[in-house]
Amino acid sequence: MGQSFTILSWNLLRAVGAPLDEVVDLARSLQPDIFLMQEAVGTFDRLPSILGGHYARIPLPDRIHGTACWSRFAFRRAPISCALPSGLVVKRTAQLIDFGSFSIANVHLSHGQILNRRQLRRIAPILRPHALVMGDFNLVGPTLLPGFRDVGPREPTHRMADILPIRLDRCLVRNMTPLRSSVLPNQSSDHHPISVTLRLDAPDAHRAFFQRLADRRRLKDRA
Repeated sequence: MGQSFTILSWNLLRAVGAPLDEVVDLARSLQPDIFLMQEAVGTFDRLPSILGGHYARIPLPDRIHGTACWSRFAFRRAPISCALPSGLVVKRTAQLIDFGSFSIANVHLSHGQILNRRQLRRIAPILRPHALVMGDFNLVGPTLLPGFRDVGPREPTHRMADILPIRLDRCLVRNMTPLRSSVLPNQSSDHHPISVTLRLDAPDAHRAFFQRLADRRRLKDRA
């Protein structure tokens, strides 16, 4: 059996939603290995100076906000932006994060229910065999993405028009085993954070990744 890691995802609601201190408090409380954010603004660029670790943010075209990732361990290479099929208003991108043994697409997809599924199909082929797609999908119903399983929590994560509870925040995985998932209490954003704990099932292939993670945790415990 492989080892596990925990990943959070939260749509922060731009500059009017969750402030920096709420994100810091959540990270310190839950101690995730990876924290994905959507609608993150420049304020969150301070995270590595507060929490340590590694961080990258990629604004959407012509917007002050975008996707961001904080991680306890180093990226294999700097995260990059992947252009997605876009609607008429917002040009969408995915933040692609490579850890060597697996990759992540941090997404904030369009609202169109055909378009957002096209966006997922654009992402899937460029990820590593062990991969996950996580974030705000703006999607209702099944994702219809071959090769991936929807393993995120099933509870609602957003209240449409402050009335209708729906599950917009998802986690899809390929060649990973889900261990736990939960919807976390909401604070100043209009979305709830979600947490998923995953296991990669080929320990030999991922030994270096988990050794770095274990070393990092031992150093933290000694501090």
